[in-house]
Amino acid sequence: QVQLVESGGGLVQAGGSLRLSCAASGRTMRTYAMGWFRQAVGKERVFVAAITQTSGSTNYADSVKGRFTISRDNAKNTVYLQMNSLKPEDTAVYYCAAGSVAGTERVLYAYWGQGTQVTVSS
Repeated sequence: QVQLVESGGGLVQAGGSLRLSCAASGRTMRTYAMGWFRQAVGKERVFVAAITQTSGSTNYADSVKGRFTISRDNAKNTVYLQMNSLKPEDTAVYYCAAGSVAGTERVLYAYWGQGTQVTVSS
């Protein structure tokens, strides 16, 4: 079992940058694939990015490819989402998740954080 806590959300201007962090406790994080999802008001929770246990492979939603970077530091039990060139449409609650496969579907992730709000103003 693992517990996840996100941090780093806030209000930023369009074109700006923000880095989200997800701290894991309990079971060691290195055994889990890690993912980021987001949910905008009135919308479904959707995939953003994922990284394998070894950090040798990453996956990104087309909407964030080239702008967002997912990374992990297993020694610190922390996963990050670096967000650059932010757009108003990136506004959402961002959730960290841990699972067995670094895929795009929510059902692949057994453990979820509480979420952190990201708001991008125009």
